[in-house]
Amino acid sequence: MALIDEEMDKYSALDKGSSELNISRSYLQWLTQLPWGLYKAENLKIAHAQRVLDEDHYGLKEVKERILEFISVGNLKGALSGKILCLVGPPGVGKTSIGSSIARSLDREFARLAVGGLSDVAEIKGHRRTYMGAMPGKIIQSLKLLKSSNPVILIDEIDKLGKHHTGDPGSALLEVLDPEQNHAFLDHYLDVPYDLSKVLFVCTANTSDTIPGPLLDRMEIIRLSGYIAEEKLSIANNYLVPQKRKESGLKEPQLTIEESALKQLIQAYCREAGVRDLEKHIEKVMRKVAIKVARLEKPEQEKANYVVAAENLHDYVGQEKFTSDRYYDVTVPGVVMGLAWTAMGGATLYIETVNHRPPLETALLSTRSPAAVASPKSVGEVVDPDEDLGENFGIRGSFATTGKMGDVMKESTDIAFTFTRNFLAEIDANNKYFDGAALHMHIPEGATPKDGPSAGVTMVTSLLSLALNQAVPADIAMTGELSLTGKVLMIGGVKEKTIAARRSGVRRILFPAGNLKDWEELPAHVKQGLQPHFVTDYHQ
Repeated sequence: MALIDEEMDKYSALDKGSSELNISRSYLQWLTQLPWGLYKAENLKIAHAQRVLDEDHYGLKEVKERILEFISVGNLKGALSGKILCLVGPPGVGKTSIGSSIARSLDREFARLAVGGLSDVAEIKGHRRTYMGAMPGKIIQSLKLLKSSNPVILIDEIDKLGKHHTGDPGSALLEVLDPEQNHAFLDHYLDVPYDLSKVLFVCTANTSDTIPGPLLDRMEIIRLSGYIAEEKLSIANNYLVPQKRKESGLKEPQLTIEESALKQLIQAYCREAGVRDLEKHIEKVMRKVAIKVARLEKPEQEKANYVVAAENLHDYVGQEKFTSDRYYDVTVPGVVMGLAWTAMGGATLYIETVNHRPPLETALLSTRSPAAVASPKSVGEVVDPDEDLGENFGIRGSFATTGKMGDVMKESTDIAFTFTRNFLAEIDANNKYFDGAALHMHIPEGATPKDGPSAGVTMVTSLLSLALNQAVPADIAMTGELSLTGKVLMIGGVKEKTIAARRSGVRRILFPAGNLKDWEELPAHVKQGLQPHFVTDYHQ
């Protein structure tokens, strides 16, 4: 109040033609219209929160439990303190809508701030009043609009913050998202501390890797995985079809989408981790039917009854986009299915290894002395023992990799090749396959960048399969980082990889023993039909 009185005195003393008059008036308007100390009464009933979350979202048991735990603490204390949650998951799994559901379950106001690509610190901290057209930051603007000091504010796409030579918005958010500091948040425009400690901040991100470390440290991470086919089917039946039918102006008797059509839509058209693409395809079906109904005469429109089944689905959404994640119904030596995690969810990843040197030539090279090298000499040529072989001494084979691998994955191939040679020598000392082989390892979908260490076990198995001329069963998938001595190390994305394995018809999965706890936490319907094996060492 003292600041407002002081500013009022200053404003009354200004000449009407003064350039500072509008600046002072605008500043006074912001000071007097902000909800200083105004907190909306909140609903802390657990049953109400559970009902709202279940109405808005199917599944997401872990996320709902964490939100209910948070509300339960507030119920016991009598009030919710400000908290910073970060929902991390692939696109289309419901991160943004969860923020609005939290606000609705608490009966709080809700605001969404999209910070993807944001590079101006002033968007967070506001402009100084000396600048022409200066305004407070988005946080203060939201509080004025909502007329409440305890809303739920969703900060969307926080992993895509930009940077500028004039400042770093990620660093500016530290004050906003730090519970120890935000009770006295200082906006550059207001230049007066504002209490944000009662605000519930919910951030969303596709991956936590690109979130600055200090910012990540101030948030509680809640991970959302992709949906399996059964979950997508329930979401389509209970949420998407009724919603899109209503938005399209169709009545329930006018359109029936059979379950077979929805299953076909999920398996052959919409394989992303979320349901955004599924929603678009259902909307497309509705539009196709809507135009058919609109072309009918009024009496006939009421009698219209269109049925979309698996057999005629292509008439509404076109030809199938996907056939199968499984490239091989029967694998050949050198081909092994691995599992990968991506920002879009889980995916299967084949490792293919071939020897592009003829078998007879490989056999000849593998039995030659160290002085007989495959390169640069021609095959079968004996090298003079007195010749200086230099760095080519003892080199008999080669190893090439393709498939747009990142640096970490390339290192994994080197580790895998070194370990495989040593391991093969242990189990079959007479097998000299690698001595003369010209190996080529490839990961299909060469236009897609791939990185990470979790394919180490798969690479070794691919190399061994080729050397021993034994095919790996097609229903086995594996994942795990490999050390140089054969230790199988923990990996991430267990749920996403399990979902990908189920989608590809896998029956047996090999995981690192360190991921046993992650497997046990998975819902029963995700693990159904899968036989896991946990290993600590490749020698197992």
